[in-house]
Amino acid sequence: MDDTYEAGAKYYDDVYGMKEALADRDFYVELAREHGGPVLELGCGTGRIALPIARSGIDITAVDVSAAMLQVLQNKLSDEPDSVRQRVKAVTGDMRRLHLERQFSLVTIPFRPMQHMYTTADQLAALMSAGRHLADRGILAFDVFNPSFEKILSGVGNEYLETEWLASDGSDRTFRRFFVKDALDMVHLNLSGRFIYRLYDGERVVTEEVHPLRMSFYTYPHLELLFAAAGLEIVSEFGSFDRRPLGPDAPEMIFLLKRCA
Repeated sequence: MDDTYEAGAKYYDDVYGMKEALADRDFYVELAREHGGPVLELGCGTGRIALPIARSGIDITAVDVSAAMLQVLQNKLSDEPDSVRQRVKAVTGDMRRLHLERQFSLVTIPFRPMQHMYTTADQLAALMSAGRHLADRGILAFDVFNPSFEKILSGVGNEYLETEWLASDGSDRTFRRFFVKDALDMVHLNLSGRFIYRLYDGERVVTEEVHPLRMSFYTYPHLELLFAAAGLEIVSEFGSFDRRPLGPDAPEMIFLLKRCA
């Protein structure tokens, strides 16, 4: 199977690792402390959240479909003390079809992997897979963005600068990441576009790489039906990572779920 995340893995920590204010990391670390281990993280990427959980003294199994992402995680683990390395088990796997034959106090799907499930069949399979790995009284936690349809419907075809950072080669060159939204599918609730990574020397473009992006988005009733079909029920829901209520203007939809009795 092609690793569609291979190209993005090399830039992932540059783009997201520098955003230390991203509150989702602290939210999931605090959840792990509240519920204890072991923790299962589905869609772990390069370990942006898994590593802080392990550093807090909690065992975590970190699963991702991308071998390239997990290789970055393994490289970072090599710089960690033995106590942290021993708490992290990295597994290459598809969260729709995962069978680890063990259960966990906390299962997480952080930073939107559920938005890379493009069909209701895949969405349901991912939730059912997560649910079967829950221990008794275990909790499943995940987040998706709360869609602003005004924003979703606007700007198709426009190129936006998202972020920039200094190259790591000691030069004054900078990387800039742009995003172009190419198309919307309002029947199946997904969008497609491109990330464009450009390396600049001053204002001269030295290199350019284009990586495709596709994301689904959810309405609240859609999620309620998925939860019911997966045998899950809502324990708590939030509209932000500081646990503010979920409402129409909230930026996030964050759920804590348990298996139905």
